[in-house]
Amino acid sequence: MNELLYLLPLIGAMIGWLTNWVAVKMLFHPKEPIRLWFVTFHGIFPKRQAAFAQKLGVLVATELFSVEEVTAKLREKALSEEVMELIRSRIKKALDNKLQEHFPVIGMFVSDQKINKIANEFTNEVRDMIGQAADRIGKGIEAEMDVETIVRDKVANFSSDKLEEILFAIMKREFRFVEIVGGVLGFLIGSIQLLITQFAE
Repeated sequence: MNELLYLLPLIGAMIGWLTNWVAVKMLFHPKEPIRLWFVTFHGIFPKRQAAFAQKLGVLVATELFSVEEVTAKLREKALSEEVMELIRSRIKKALDNKLQEHFPVIGMFVSDQKINKIANEFTNEVRDMIGQAADRIGKGIEAEMDVETIVRDKVANFSSDKLEEILFAIMKREFRFVEIVGGVLGFLIGSIQLLITQFAE
């Protein structure tokens, strides 16, 4: 009998690990509610999926993703010096080609300096047009794109299997840690029980 007492830490570790393993599984299972007498068993995430989707939608819309920031970034990129220089060079090339093709005589009297000046003027006009268009498009996106609703509906429509797959991919290490902690705590409790029993004798 005394020899069996030394198994208490091992038994405690197994019970602690198994308890936490079951607790992790019960976050997702059963996927559909099962009623036994007066008790209903239903996985936490499947049961609360709609509320989870709602809160995640609010979080993404307010803290993680801003339509205003995206449109501002697009505007910044569209008006960058790199893009403007590309536009200016294309305008200059077009002016050179069209003058030579349609007005060769006039082209002989138009200096590169003059063409560069015209290209710069056109580029400034295009810059203003792009800026105005970007602002208008950005306001349209902001008015029509409801990030909170998009995220909420997407998550709410996930199947239980898909939701489990995503959350496990994100929190796999954390779930494993919970199971290990259960085993360690169970081992410690079993060891304490063994010591108490030994001293009691």
